[in-house]
Amino acid sequence: MSALPLVESTQRNAYRGLVRRKRVLLGVFAVLLLLSVLLDLALGPANYSLADVARAVLWPDTVSLQLRVVLWDIRMPVALMAVVVGAALSLAGAQMQTILNNPLASPFTLGISAAASFGAALGLAFGLKLFPVAVDYMVPLNAFLMAVLSALLIHALSMRRGVTAETIVLLGIALVFTFNALLALVQYFATEQAVAAVVFWTMGSLTKATWPKVGVICVVILIMLPVFARRAWALTALRLGDDKAASFGINVRRLRFQTLVMVSLLAAFPVAFVGVIGFVGLVGPHIARMLVGEDQRFFLPASLLTGALMLSVSSVVSKTLIPGAIFPIGVVTSLVGVPFFISLILRSKRTAW
Repeated sequence: MSALPLVESTQRNAYRGLVRRKRVLLGVFAVLLLLSVLLDLALGPANYSLADVARAVLWPDTVSLQLRVVLWDIRMPVALMAVVVGAALSLAGAQMQTILNNPLASPFTLGISAAASFGAALGLAFGLKLFPVAVDYMVPLNAFLMAVLSALLIHALSMRRGVTAETIVLLGIALVFTFNALLALVQYFATEQAVAAVVFWTMGSLTKATWPKVGVICVVILIMLPVFARRAWALTALRLGDDKAASFGINVRRLRFQTLVMVSLLAAFPVAFVGVIGFVGLVGPHIARMLVGEDQRFFLPASLLTGALMLSVSSVVSKTLIPGAIFPIGVVTSLVGVPFFISLILRSKRTAW
């Protein structure tokens, strides 16, 4: 019996060491994200040193007017839009994988992004308001409504008896093709100017970023993140299975429904503002899970940071592939995400998630 306190002390020390390691990893990702943002600000038609960029950010009155205008009025909204969009999509993917218990779930692969794209295109091409309020935000509201409808359909079918994770993925693929076909139909009937706007938007680009758009996505994240944090224990328990979570007193059906609605909101606004950004919501959560595990106390911030870092690095890459040209950010993330997606499918065939 005398050895029991020693064992408990060893277990506590091991747990504290594990927590400390996870906090260090979060700190490392935060530092890497900061460096990536500074590099994103430094690159462009006119390149600046990191020292000049840091000085312009911290002490803007000490730099030239030209540098201040370029960084704060032109490049800063784009760099921060990459951060908040990546964070929102990765957070949405993390929660979707959690509630559906599906390693391939994300707003992109399950058709939510495609549905949001179709809703936004209706506003861009025809000025159609699916939600008859807040005309100034017609496009993101259209995107949100279609994303919610898509999420509700996924939720309804996932609750049917005998439905497997593979079935949900196949349903998502069907939704992607369906909404892509509807999007093509919108383009067919739209004017040439509207078609150009929709095509450019569907490629995914950060060049249209503005401070108000960055602010809207920041508000959405700041609203959703505390809600997810308060439900961290319930969401972690959900990974043990519906029956186990229900035995802990968790209303699984309500938790899954509410989370899907919030995930739709997180996915809809980024898609509406910057277009379709693929694979961030799939890859970001998996990287976070490999580093910090399933505990939502660490998994949530890790997913947020990895998604933000991925899109920020992609923004840097889009500026450096061809000097003087900026690649659409959605193309860059897809080129990076497709190999990871294929390896994930092959790995899921060999081992259970």
